Amino acid sequence: AGNNWAKGHYTEGAELVDQVLDVVRREAESCDCLQGFQITHSLGGGTGAGMGTLLISKIREEFPDRMMATFSVVPSPKVSDTVVEPYNATLSIHQLVENSDETFCIDNEALYDICMRTLKLSNPSYGDLNHLVSAVMSGVTTCLRFPGQLNSDLRKLAVN
Repeated sequence: AGNNWAKGHYTEGAELVDQVLDVVRREAESCDCLQGFQITHSLGGGTGAGMGTLLISKIREEFPDRMMATFSVVPSPKVSDTVVEPYNATLSIHQLVENSDETFCIDNEALYDICMRTLKLSNPSYGDLNHLVSAVMSGVTTCLRFPGQLNSDLRKLAVN
């Protein structure tokens, strides 16, 4: 959506969201015990921020009793490639407050710092950054995927 939150949320994203929601609906219907949804997106651009938050609000309308967890990559001025990222993020945060039960904010600058300082990668790729995000998601959701005494579902994870 061209790094434009409004295009992703109101115009270009609005044209596609029903098709995406149909896919989500079909997947949800094939589940035995749907607890909720986990969305991974960036808050800096037009597609992840604008259309991503539109999709979250549509899923919330369709499945109001299901949990909504987001893993949201927050832009940083140090690693920004566009000047409107702070605006996109600000507009997205409002939507997340309204429509998400739990939001795990992932700092884009911190991802780069971990890659450079800890992993000693001089020029981290998106694959390297995505690997770190997947490690965070795996750690957060371990209690959902393996037996244990605490946080055995998305709702319990949100309140503990």
